[in-house]
Amino acid sequence: MIVVATEDFELYHDVVSELRNRGVQFTTMEPGTELPEETTVVLVGEDDSVDLPAGMDVVEGSAENPRAAVEAVIASLRGDDGRTIVGIDPGEQPGIAVLTGDMIVATFQVPPERVADVVHEEIADAPNPLIRIGDGARLIGTRIVDELDDVPVELVDETGTTPYLGTGVRGLGDVLAAVNIARIEGEEIDSREIEPTAGEIKRIQEQSREQSDENRTIDGKLARQVALGELTVREALDEHRD
Repeated sequence: MIVVATEDFELYHDVVSELRNRGVQFTTMEPGTELPEETTVVLVGEDDSVDLPAGMDVVEGSAENPRAAVEAVIASLRGDDGRTIVGIDPGEQPGIAVLTGDMIVATFQVPPERVADVVHEEIADAPNPLIRIGDGARLIGTRIVDELDDVPVELVDETGTTPYLGTGVRGLGDVLAAVNIARIEGEEIDSREIEPTAGEIKRIQEQSREQSDENRTIDGKLARQVALGELTVREALDEHRD
């Protein structure tokens, strides 16, 4: 059983809401109250003084990051190592899945330029986090890898990671693929260097024409710089105009 025992009202409110949202059973008690015999882990605040039996699992939470405290409590309850692994399915709208042990604790779908920020926010308090990114969408994936140069990154063969989506299920493919990617061991990399193909250059030129108010198309040299992450399409259009 999980017991929340804290006098920190803000922490109490936030962790109780998080536990309820996840459907986790728990009970709350005043610090110093005798714990039930079935207690397995206690969540306390940084300033709480709690006398606990020897060997009792204790998680010290902070009101600044209540979700991290809840994830630590759940990991302790499950008996896993609680390592945070983030899976990324790169693409036009990359899917992101955050796993603690084998449990999915958060998912996102954001534009490529937001991926690194989201990942850094999610792993900020995680010990020894690991990022796994699919090897598809090479240009976008390479830019994401370059922006995550301060954490371990594995490149994963994403073949077959996107599941079949039945009738009525839309928009989940990239997120579910990210979950599968997070669970597959990959090859650790520090960076990823690629040379854009003619097809990739052409697609970027088409994007420039679609984004241009004057229906302009950037040249191949500028398109290559966009492909390599040296320019955005908008910056390339500005240079093309000049």
